[in-house]
Amino acid sequence: MDLLQKGAAEIIRVSDLRERLEESRKTGRPLRVKAGFDPTAPDLHLGHTVLMRKLRHFQQLGHTVIFLIGDSTALIGDPTGRNVTRKPLTRAEIDKNAETYKQQVFRILDEKLTEVRYNSEWLDKLGYAGLIGLSAKVTLSQMLDRKEFLTRFRAEQDISLHELLYPLAQGYDSVVLNSDVELGGTDQKFNLLMGRELQRDYGQKPQVVLMTPILEGLDGVQKMSKSLGNAIGINEPASEMYGKLMSISDELMWKYWVLLTDLRQSEIDAMKADVAAGKLHPMETKKKLARTITAGFHGEAAAESADENWARMFQQKETAEDLEEVAIPYSDVAGPEPGQIRLPKLLVAMGLAASGAEANRKIAEKAVRVDGEVVEGLLISVAALPARIVVRLGKRAKVAVVR
Repeated sequence: MDLLQKGAAEIIRVSDLRERLEESRKTGRPLRVKAGFDPTAPDLHLGHTVLMRKLRHFQQLGHTVIFLIGDSTALIGDPTGRNVTRKPLTRAEIDKNAETYKQQVFRILDEKLTEVRYNSEWLDKLGYAGLIGLSAKVTLSQMLDRKEFLTRFRAEQDISLHELLYPLAQGYDSVVLNSDVELGGTDQKFNLLMGRELQRDYGQKPQVVLMTPILEGLDGVQKMSKSLGNAIGINEPASEMYGKLMSISDELMWKYWVLLTDLRQSEIDAMKADVAAGKLHPMETKKKLARTITAGFHGEAAAESADENWARMFQQKETAEDLEEVAIPYSDVAGPEPGQIRLPKLLVAMGLAASGAEANRKIAEKAVRVDGEVVEGLLISVAALPARIVVRLGKRAKVAVVR
């Protein structure tokens, strides 16, 4: 229970989970634990791995893990968190994405112990009569209890009828798979509870629902998403993954420790207490986090190399934590292209140059270093925001935190 409850936002119900685990221990029958992933994009990011890591915890305890690829539900598009109808994907796009998911998921799960299923196996065969029968189990008023639907209904925004089928389809997955436990994010609560309702209707024992928190992306505000540009892809090079992890805020770091590593909660709490007491510097804690996560996807050697490269860039004659930090809005220094920063404006905003003219002159004299490298151009690029940039002009150096 200590392992399974780590990082869980809500379990419906904890007593039921204890009961199922005890029953499994007595009978020797492993629990059937499912989590569904709609292949709506070709690559997985760290936000997806929160559920996968929790699946692995069940797997480590000897239970049957079902990695469900929602190739049929992806045709509908999950309305969770959406204020407009999703653009539908073609079956060819979905199938292509599904193949990449299979290649990536086993970087976390044990392939030999994982049951991979596609919900097209049963949803495509449901037929007209089956769909009518399934739809008859839920009322429109129940569907309008869902926040996204109710908000759009009150605002007189379109709700496509096929969107109402999504929770039904996900719930029916639990019936077919006879799942004991279903995992999902807190934003999935309506869909997950639908599975419990349908299982009751079909004479099954309702599944336990274990929800994990939503993982914020690099900006620390929005849910991690490639479309928002705040994601860390699990296929990104080790150096890029490490660098992005080092750019997150100290506050967000602790959530990443809980949701993206296998460290016990007690160990994380002890580390956090050491930081609060001044026994451990937040920078060292974040570097350990970046090494741990990067090593999990790329191996220890690649993580160590990424760590050394980052240190060469950001920790030259003095470490970044010894320097004064200056918070700068990205809009004040934005370049002509996304992710670009106008270096002269940055120097002035940081107080390293009195004017744009002085900044231009110093850049021309090759007196400016950014992350340890001499910069001759007027534009620099950052991989993602927020960005932590060490800027040196002559003997003076500061850290710009651009958000």
